Amino acid sequence: MSITVRYFASLREALGAQEILAHQDGVTLGELRDQLIASSDAHAAVLARGKAVRCALNQKMSSETVSIPDGAEVAFFPPVTGG
Repeated sequence: MSITVRYFASLREALGAQEILAHQDGVTLGELRDQLIASSDAHAAVLARGKAVRCALNQKMSSETVSIPDGAEVAFFPPVTGG
């Protein structure tokens, strides 16, 4: 299964615009965030649990308890972004 992870604002500056990831069925947004934090120092710096980061699933604001379906688009961004 694969998903597209997109980053916006300051997260995009640190991690790039997007990445395609393989993931297991039933993974939640919170679990994905934890996996990304563990994947590199850059991810850990901007997605750390102490940082205010919002997430969306298929362009809809979502909580971290939501499961990610195959082919989904996940977005991470700071709570305030510029125009």
